[in-house]
Amino acid sequence: MSAEIVFGLDSAAWPALLVDAGGAIVLANASASTVFGDAVNGKKAPLSTVWSSENSQTVEQFFSHSEQPGAAMVPLKFRAADGGTREFSASVCPFNREGRKWFVLQLFAVPAPAPVQAPPANTVEKDSNSEALIHKQKLDCALQLARSVSLDFNNVLTSVLGHTSLLLSKAEPGHPWRRSLMEVEKSAARAAEISNELGVFSQQEKQSRRVSAGNLNAVAARCVDFFKNMHGDKVSWTLTLEKELFVARFDEAKMQQALTKVLENAVEAVNGNGQVRVLTRNIELTAAAQDRNVKLAAGAYVCVEISDNGTGIDPANLSRVFEPFFTTKRPPHRGLGLALVYGIVSNHRGSVAISSEPGAGAAARIYLPAEKTVASQSSVSDAELHGKETILVVDDENMLLTMAETIFGEFGYNVLTAGNGQKALELASQDNIKVDLLVTDLVMPGMSGRELIERARQHQPNMKILCMSGCMLSPEQLVGVTYLQKPFTSRDLLTKARHVLRGQN
Repeated sequence: MSAEIVFGLDSAAWPALLVDAGGAIVLANASASTVFGDAVNGKKAPLSTVWSSENSQTVEQFFSHSEQPGAAMVPLKFRAADGGTREFSASVCPFNREGRKWFVLQLFAVPAPAPVQAPPANTVEKDSNSEALIHKQKLDCALQLARSVSLDFNNVLTSVLGHTSLLLSKAEPGHPWRRSLMEVEKSAARAAEISNELGVFSQQEKQSRRVSAGNLNAVAARCVDFFKNMHGDKVSWTLTLEKELFVARFDEAKMQQALTKVLENAVEAVNGNGQVRVLTRNIELTAAAQDRNVKLAAGAYVCVEISDNGTGIDPANLSRVFEPFFTTKRPPHRGLGLALVYGIVSNHRGSVAISSEPGAGAAARIYLPAEKTVASQSSVSDAELHGKETILVVDDENMLLTMAETIFGEFGYNVLTAGNGQKALELASQDNIKVDLLVTDLVMPGMSGRELIERARQHQPNMKILCMSGCMLSPEQLVGVTYLQKPFTSRDLLTKARHVLRGQN
């Protein structure tokens, strides 16, 4: 397990420690290092080093009674780096990960007692601040647990999606199990969406993934392929892609989520038996223009239009479709789909316009600012996904190693696997083994993915690298790496690996 990911309190203004079940400090944040010095920075330094004998319990006794997250604040004393004893209001958040118990210990300073005097006028305000502090502490525990659950869930879903998508690619259209496999893939994709939302919720600071120049054609085509597999021949699909589409800058996962939401609405509008059309095009405006309620400034745009021949939208409701919680559908619909689309596109400095005629269908147009250069055509055919290179896959989850070995093996690659960085280095350092591509999780116990990459390149400098993770990583953490977000399908893995082997990103 990676302490830095599940910890998440590195920049907290108060001391925070990640402690294992044996009472050893796995990680201390900067505030803890300032208060306690080197005593908390050693490799698995015992918490008893800074634990004051004035406490009524030993370290072991304290943690043995700290089994429930969100427990009340407890007064504790610790030995500070300056030699004095400091009193804190402490909260401990226990959680289980990989069959082991861990504790997040957060310490809030207790002010020195003030002289006895008449109650100040702002007593109520101080009490409110104290309640707010406790509320924030409980929220931190919830965020901590959410991060851990999201990480584990993504690993499981990666295995499910990988195996299922591989079987679907092998199954003939009339195969009796194909429908069930598509349902499994559909459910796993929905679970992946929930997991990613949980991961976003658990971020203590707003972090966005890298917004890089991309080809919106590839995202649109991938979404249509997914819905084709899901709905079979019930819906007629028309996909028209601009051959020389402009480059736009977008978060690929977020934009895929937005297109998916619009496509879901289109499929529901035709009631599983109609036509859905998806087209992309370039737009160059020399002056400002209007599309329904959307005003577009002069400039270049890429547009994705998704239309259907369904029931259409009542004119009275058309102006409200982006309102959160507004829906004309029955439960479990919550009216958040188009609100989410609007939020994603707006965050990309884009716009969404919707037009409709009752009984004549509806159309949604997503506009993103573009650069007047042609996006690279990065699609890969099934034949191009095969290879004969040697790929070393490193992950601390055995089920993901099995999945990767199965997928790469089916497509002709020579596959090696390792459950940790040390074993991977042993394989990479053998004279009779030339690794063409190292596929490694960035977040692993012991040796991290980044450390593995640095050390592996000492043995094989020309080795290509592909990193993956189930965590929502910040742009700073992604600098200098080619990255694949878990969970992913077999085609996602094969396509990204092929691109890296070709020297592409």
